[in-house]
Amino acid sequence: MDILALIAAFGGGIIGAYMGALPAFIMTGIYALVGGVLTAAGVGGDVAVNYLAFGSFVGPHIAFAGGVAAAGYAGRKGKLASGTDILSSLNGLGEPDVLLVGGIFGVLGFLIHYCIGLLPGITVFILAVVTRLAFGKTGLTGKYTGSGKREWFATGKGFVYNVVLGGGIGIVVSFIAAFLYENEFTAAFSIFPIVCFGFAAITLIFTQTGFATPATHHIFLPSGLAAVAGITAWGPAGALLGVLFGILGSLLGDLVGKSLNSHCDTHIDPPATTIFILTIVINAVSSVINA
Repeated sequence: MDILALIAAFGGGIIGAYMGALPAFIMTGIYALVGGVLTAAGVGGDVAVNYLAFGSFVGPHIAFAGGVAAAGYAGRKGKLASGTDILSSLNGLGEPDVLLVGGIFGVLGFLIHYCIGLLPGITVFILAVVTRLAFGKTGLTGKYTGSGKREWFATGKGFVYNVVLGGGIGIVVSFIAAFLYENEFTAAFSIFPIVCFGFAAITLIFTQTGFATPATHHIFLPSGLAAVAGITAWGPAGALLGVLFGILGSLLGDLVGKSLNSHCDTHIDPPATTIFILTIVINAVSSVINA
């Protein structure tokens, strides 16, 4: 364990708190995209990817998770209108204890990630659950108070829309990956899923500024990872695996959002949850097809 990185994680959590969880995550996307492009160009981008985007600076398991926890705490204490608010800069509250909660959860994020050694998404999920149980009052799946039947999963037009969205993203991601493979752009091919993730995270700028742009990194990243695995094993035809996981990412994200992040008072991130689940599935599939 790098003690310097552990100490830095406290500050990373405070970044997530004072900026707000979503703005901090957008910064994650910027570093991921820039670092990924530099790596693809062969000029080295591992510092931006490994130590900034996914490290103690603005790693989602540190800065985003810290921001989510700080918002949940502020909501519980009545300092924020809702603990689900991941858009607002909590600097506006002027409360040092809110920042400290962000810093503490940043350190917890570093430690959990160090111990389990998986992608940051599972740590984001774990800390979001801890935040819900510690600061929330609505339980893990929220408390529905409507008069009709609660919707757990989109049906009808909503289902079709999610399939088209996931399939469309899956197609562009997977077939560009196939192009990179066919033309022997080896460095670009291997880092392409991170570039896709960075792009999707940056598009949340539009969400932050009030437009109806959806979160899509849970579609882009699994699609990219699956496409790389499928193409490596089967050639360009393996791009279809990426399309499949693009659709699965869209549908699973909808299910998680309606199940864990509706009718609640803290934020459990549907994209992070979807990414960690599908990454485990993709790794299992990759092991089978490469056996």
